[in-house]
Amino acid sequence: MADATASTRRPERPLSPHLQIYRWSVTMFSSIFHRFTGIGLGVGTLAVAWWLIAAAVGPAAYADFAAAAGHWLGRLVLLGFTVAFLFHLLNGVRHLFWDSGLGFEKPTARFTGWLVVALTGILTVAVWIAAYATMGRL
Repeated sequence: MADATASTRRPERPLSPHLQIYRWSVTMFSSIFHRFTGIGLGVGTLAVAWWLIAAAVGPAAYADFAAAAGHWLGRLVLLGFTVAFLFHLLNGVRHLFWDSGLGFEKPTARFTGWLVVALTGILTVAVWIAAYATMGRL
């Protein structure tokens, strides 16, 4: 009689490579970060809703929102929201080109990935400079 455990054992199969085996690339980063920024935009929309509701309710409610947004933690959240918005927007434009069949070549995909990262940084700084300039703090 054959061993019962031998017939119930699964055959040895190769394991999928772990993330540590892969070399990180800008396209890999942009894909994962696009998902994270999408989640961040969904959560950040609650802050936008709070802002609009506070503006509609009246001066006291808006003062509460302004105090929270002006706190260092509030500004950090707004900075994160700005980065998430700009990255998601620019990477979305990149995906629109992909949807039309353009930019799939590895060098082009790498270049546009780095371009999205660089433009996100540049535009984030520009938006915050403009915001502080309009508040008269520059």
